[in-house]
Amino acid sequence: MPSDPTPEETSQFVERFAGVLANSGVPTMSARVIGRMLVTPTGTLTSAELAESLRISQPAVSGAVRQLLQVGFISRERIPGSRKDHYRIRDDVFAALLERRNSALAEWESTSRSGVELFGADTPVGRRLSEAADFFAFIHNDLEQLIKSWQVSHPR
Repeated sequence: MPSDPTPEETSQFVERFAGVLANSGVPTMSARVIGRMLVTPTGTLTSAELAESLRISQPAVSGAVRQLLQVGFISRERIPGSRKDHYRIRDDVFAALLERRNSALAEWESTSRSGVELFGADTPVGRRLSEAADFFAFIHNDLEQLIKSWQVSHPR
């Protein structure tokens, strides 16, 4: 069994993981919060703990937490006896993240199809947009099935 990582190794992992999320479109501060919460044994942290462990300001934490709460990737809870809000990462945060991405694919498809109507299906622009719409629909449908299979095989 591996030994517990040092605080520095943990921080390096969080930053590397956050960088991967940020490169795929997750806002940087939100990605850092997700990364930090993932490596916390309880899955919960206060905003002060997040600010200290990530070495960022309270306002930066506040903005990231607000964004993550709005999209449902974390929840706010009170622990009995504590006056501070604790934030908990969803157990299925990555399925939730891909569900949001899949919703975006549906919007991309719809918008592309409206462009086909606008520019005409027999124009170079219309053909490009039609292929894009078909691609988005294909990926959307496959990803939807993958998410459903995951949820069946890993019930919450």
